Amino acid sequence: MALTSGKPAPAPGGSMPLMEHLRELRTRLTRGVLAILLGTIAAWIAYEPILDFLTQPYNDIRPLLADRGIETDIVITGIGGAFQFQLKISLVVGILISSPLWLWQIWAFVLPAMHRNEKKWAALLTAAGAPLFVGGAALAYVVLPKAMDVLIGFVPEGFGSLVTGAEYFDFIIRMMLVFGVAAEIPLIVVILNRIGAVSAVQLANARPWTIISIFVFAAVATPTTDPLTMLFLAAPMVVLYLISEVIAKLTDRKRRKIADAGVADDEAAPIDGPAELGGPSDLRD
Repeated sequence: MALTSGKPAPAPGGSMPLMEHLRELRTRLTRGVLAILLGTIAAWIAYEPILDFLTQPYNDIRPLLADRGIETDIVITGIGGAFQFQLKISLVVGILISSPLWLWQIWAFVLPAMHRNEKKWAALLTAAGAPLFVGGAALAYVVLPKAMDVLIGFVPEGFGSLVTGAEYFDFIIRMMLVFGVAAEIPLIVVILNRIGAVSAVQLANARPWTIISIFVFAAVATPTTDPLTMLFLAAPMVVLYLISEVIAKLTDRKRRKIADAGVADDEAAPIDGPAELGGPSDLRD
């Protein structure tokens, strides 16, 4: 006679939840790739206006350089260079314009595993991070003519300057990424304060060194050597850092009020209990 335990036998196909998880991951990845593919196709179709938008900062400085005797132009080298250039631009732009779709696929896969508080912070990070990044990238686009004017301006008078399309596009992407990522720093500071990693007092004490670090970062990150471009990156970062410091101060003040209110409630609570419920006064009687 076989002995049996009180536990139910494991259900066949116990690995099914994991397989369903993997299937969902595959579905999300497929949808994300399809979104990028559709965005790339749309960017390929709209290649001409996109190219005009990207080359506008360069075209703005060409007359200024010509007045100084510097002839410059964007060229494409190689037999397949034009195709590769258009494909690269279309792919990058396709990733950008389809980002709401494939980012949502990532969040839809991750959010069910998060707690309620984590979902709130994830939503806050997404809602605040995207506009900050776009704003930083837009500022880089405004600074681009000045940056290129300085760099190409080193060409000796009488010489020409030929810039390949790939070099030009890489320069634009680098500038926009640097400015976009730099704009996210205050958001990171606020989140660190909200989770209790840093306080407003610590931020205030570290302010001089932080400002110096910001200017050092701006000097290293910007590909130009002029102080004006560095200032265009460092000044907004300093302002945003000061704003985040104010937010941290308000957060700490609210946190202290909540803590003080909790202590006050504990002190006001009757430790011995009321007399009518059989407190020490009844015992004395």
